[in-house]
Amino acid sequence: MANILAIDDQLVMRQMVSVVLEKAGHQVTTAEDGVKALEKIRGNPCAFDLVISDVNMPNMSGISLVAKIRRLQEYKFIPILMLTTESSQYRKDKAKASGASGWLTKPFDPPRLTNAVNKLIQRRVA
Repeated sequence: MANILAIDDQLVMRQMVSVVLEKAGHQVTTAEDGVKALEKIRGNPCAFDLVISDVNMPNMSGISLVAKIRRLQEYKFIPILMLTTESSQYRKDKAKASGASGWLTKPFDPPRLTNAVNKLIQRRVA
């Protein structure tokens, strides 16, 4: 089981991610944008084993969030999965350069999301 922080500005998407990952045995905390996510991360150092973030959100983009998370010592090596409707190579390259560990496009297939999350968590533990 992993503690996961899922960030998306759409309530339905946060709920869907939560249901899928909780059925897989994970604990999920959600935030509606990058600002709220950083508050949760800073308020709970080392609390999350993995972060899932949308790219396009109000107040702070997912790519900016990734860069800010990577500057925090406790989260320097935590896997970050981008889950977004974006599919351009430019955005993917920018996210990777900021520190993203993986990329899935919406709409997502529940088994694919679960597999991606489990692989990223296993890599971190190994």
